[in-house]
Amino acid sequence: MRVPKERAVENRVSLLQAASRLFRERGIDGVGVAEVARAAGLTHGALYAHFPSKEALAAEAFSHGFNANLAAAQGAKRERQPTFEEHLDDLLSLDARDGIAVGCPMTASASEVARQGEAVSANFADAFEQVVKILEVSLGDALTPVKRRRLAVSTVAAKIGAIAVSRAVAKSNCALADEVLTATKRTMLKVRKAETTTRRD
Repeated sequence: MRVPKERAVENRVSLLQAASRLFRERGIDGVGVAEVARAAGLTHGALYAHFPSKEALAAEAFSHGFNANLAAAQGAKRERQPTFEEHLDDLLSLDARDGIAVGCPMTASASEVARQGEAVSANFADAFEQVVKILEVSLGDALTPVKRRRLAVSTVAAKIGAIAVSRAVAKSNCALADEVLTATKRTMLKVRKAETTTRRD
């Protein structure tokens, strides 16, 4: 029996939501497609009606989670452009660290994306560039375009690494987990200040 178009769209969204959550919680390699289908309340066959492979599902689920988080963050700050410092507060917050299932897909999957296919890598790169551009805007005209780009790229990379390390040690050493976030934030702020006061690129 053919599934109505509206129901098909709902099923696809349910699959993407389930996959996005499970992949962030347990990793892409740690979750099978049958489990994703069950979590979405659908059959294994229904999943393959929407996605030809697990790689295709992983790529779309990554973007689905990232775009949902980005829309929520931008919606909460519609009234004005957040500062670089405010972005750092969000990127390196305890919520960002502890909310694994709903957190940044880049942080959750950075260590395994290299083992995935080109589609997952491309969507990771696109997400990375989007956050870089947001940070570049927040840095304003006090820095040259070259410095803005360099600092934004470094900040996003530092954020991914800091959250990953903080998560890795949080169960055994809470103080260290918090220190990693605080130290990274302070370092990036110092780099921003130093870049602002030096003239050369």
